[in-house]
Amino acid sequence: MKKLATILMLSIAFISCKNDSKTEETTIETKAINVDDSNRTEKQNDGLTLLKGEFVYYADAAVLQTHREVYGVVIDDKMMELNNMAKAYKKEPTDYATVSIRGKVIPKPENEEGWPFRVEIKEILSVSASNPETNNVVKLESK
Repeated sequence: MKKLATILMLSIAFISCKNDSKTEETTIETKAINVDDSNRTEKQNDGLTLLKGEFVYYADAAVLQTHREVYGVVIDDKMMELNNMAKAYKKEPTDYATVSIRGKVIPKPENEEGWPFRVEIKEILSVSASNPETNNVVKLESK
């Protein structure tokens, strides 16, 4: 009798948990952003993404590291402009600068090496010095 009661309780608990996950999924779906919303600003409709993170350009490679993703940066005139602005905040050529940019995120071509996504900079919003405590650069010194 105890085994039957235990099995019955476990099956009720299992069934109730299954129903809870369905209700959570429906509430998440209702919070989706409406892309065709008329309240969107002109900047929200231009297809560009706001990215904030650590930028470095060294030896013909440019990288933007955000809190979630690492992007290769397309090397063009806008990237060179950002690099020139960032030089004022660097002590070493390998130091990062904290930047805020708007750009177009594009996937990397399959036949090339590098990060899965690239960003083509369209607008530079701000450039500042990185926090020295988070600048995780290994420096080699010779004696």
